[in-house]
Amino acid sequence: MKVCIVSDSHDRGPMLARAIEAGIAEGAEVAIHCGDLIGGNTLRASLKLGIPIHAVHGNNLGDPVAISRIAHQSEGLLTYYGQDASITLGGRRIFVTHYPHHAHAMACTGDYDLVCCGHSHETEIRQQPHVQNGSTWLVNPGTVAGLGAPEATWAIGDLDSMAFEIRTTPEESSVVAARM
Repeated sequence: MKVCIVSDSHDRGPMLARAIEAGIAEGAEVAIHCGDLIGGNTLRASLKLGIPIHAVHGNNLGDPVAISRIAHQSEGLLTYYGQDASITLGGRRIFVTHYPHHAHAMACTGDYDLVCCGHSHETEIRQQPHVQNGSTWLVNPGTVAGLGAPEATWAIGDLDSMAFEIRTTPEESSVVAARM
């Protein structure tokens, strides 16, 4: 199973949709958002793409009530967890949080195959050794909005092979073009 991992969209809905659309083009069946969505409208174009989105808060909460309402009305396409999430996708245990220091700590437990985070707007993909004599993948996709970063980024992950790569957010999208 392939996943599109995004973070820090900061109310840049079209950029978020372009990244998820690019992920779908690469075979992603689900998107993971590591926080800082800000508002409900940020998600509208992405939800029209039709794949499930798992999202957590960030430090820029914006309007969590509106996002929760959208999740409730999304017919299962959006799951909004709050501060962090422990989910299973493709048989892999995944922890999602906004903060890199929380991600590092959770990766060190050995309880997860993959830990995803955001916040720093800096990309990172690495294996973190853990206390159970193995390692956990730690992925920070950077900022899908490109704010305070050299470029707008997201990550594609293959949960079967546990391979992860950083991608840049495309400038054009059929989702955005269809809205014009």
